Amino acid sequence: MYQTYILSNGLKIIHQQVDGKAAYCGLIINAGSRDEREDEAGIAHFIEHVIFKGTEKRKAYHILSRMEDVGGELNAYTTKEDTCIYASFLPKDYERALELFADIIFDSVFPEKEIEKEKEVVIDEINSYKDSPGELIFDDFEELVYKGELIGRNILGSEENVRNLRRKQILDFVRRNYRPQRMVISSVGNIDFSKLVRWVEKYFGGISGDDSSVCRVKPMLYVPQFREIDKGTFQNHCIIGNIAYDYRDDKRLALSMLVDLLGGSGMNSRLNLNIREKHGLAYNVEAAYTPYSDTGLFTVYFGCDADDLEKCRKLCEREMEHLYTHALGHGQLRKIKIQTIGQLTLSAENYENTMLSIGKSFLVYDRVDSIEEICTKVEEVDVSTLQEVAAEIFAIEKQSVLIYK
Repeated sequence: MYQTYILSNGLKIIHQQVDGKAAYCGLIINAGSRDEREDEAGIAHFIEHVIFKGTEKRKAYHILSRMEDVGGELNAYTTKEDTCIYASFLPKDYERALELFADIIFDSVFPEKEIEKEKEVVIDEINSYKDSPGELIFDDFEELVYKGELIGRNILGSEENVRNLRRKQILDFVRRNYRPQRMVISSVGNIDFSKLVRWVEKYFGGISGDDSSVCRVKPMLYVPQFREIDKGTFQNHCIIGNIAYDYRDDKRLALSMLVDLLGGSGMNSRLNLNIREKHGLAYNVEAAYTPYSDTGLFTVYFGCDADDLEKCRKLCEREMEHLYTHALGHGQLRKIKIQTIGQLTLSAENYENTMLSIGKSFLVYDRVDSIEEICTKVEEVDVSTLQEVAAEIFAIEKQSVLIYK
C-alpha cells in the first residue's frame, strides 16, 4: 500500500512501508539530457557527477562518506528525461539520507577545480563506451532514429562538449530544472509515513517552488533509416527498431508483453529459442521497449559473426512478422499473461527497484497502480489488441537498421 503527500512547494512524496532491515530512498528529478540546450550537450549527466563534489558545508569526501560511514550506499543516474540520486541504508538513518539529498541538490557549489578534474573522469567514461560496441550501438541508434532531435543526443555528450562546459552553464541548468514541483522523494522502508513527511518538510519545505513546467519539443515525423558503420569489430552488431508508444499510451502494456515474448529477459523468448538455441548463431539477442513522455523506442539487438549477419536479421524479422500475421492461440496468450504477472510479482520483491519504479510513476502519472491493479490490466489484454500492436510496431517496412561491421 502506497502513501503519498505533496508539499506546499510542489515536491511530492511517496512511501511504501515494509518490514525489511534495509531502507531505500531516492530523489527523482524530471530533468535529463533531453532538457539541455544546444550548447549544453552532456551537462545533465555531468552535473550528476559534480553534484557530489562539494556543498556550502561539505567537501567531496564528507559527501561520499556520509552514508558509507553508517554502512549505506549512495548512487545516482541520468537518463534522457530523469536524474536520480538514491541511497540504501538502515531505517534508523532516514533523516541522515534526506538531509544529504537536500544539501547536494540545493547547496552544491560546483568548485571550478573539481569541475575540471571531473571532466577527465567523464571523458574516460565516454571513451570506455567506444570499447563496448554492444552498448555504444544503442546510443548511435537513437541518434539515427531521432536525427537532429535533442532526445536523440548521447546522454554523455562528446569529449568536445564536456571540455567546453562551464560552471555558469551548470548553475543555469540547475536553476532551470532542479525545481521542487519537478521532484519526487520515493521511499521503501520500515518508517512511519508521518515521520518521513516531517523530515522531508524539515529539509525541503523551505525551498521555494514556482510554476515552471517541463517544455519538450515532440520529435518530428519518423522516417525509417538504414546505416552501416565500419567499426573493425570482431563481431557484427545490429539493431533493428522503430518508434513506439509514449508512457501515457494505453497500448504500452500490450507492447511490453509482446516485447517480452519476442526477446525479453527470459531464456524462452522466441528470438533466443530460434537464433541461439535452434541455430546457434548468436550468444546474445534481446528486444526492448523504452517509453518517453511523447515518444518511445522499440529495439531488437544481436551480435554475431559477420557471415551470419543477414541470416540473423532475417530470422528476427520473421519472428516479428509472425506476431502480426498470426494471432496468438489461447494457450500462448495464457502463457504470456502468466509470465508477465510472475515477473511483476518477483520484481516487486526487489525493494530498490520498487522505490525507483513507484517514484517515477508518481512523478509521471501522479499515482501508482498496485500489483493487483496491473495484473488485472494484464488479464484484460486480448489477442486482437496484441496483434494490432504488433502490426503497428513490428511491421518490417517501419524498421530502422543500424549495423556495426
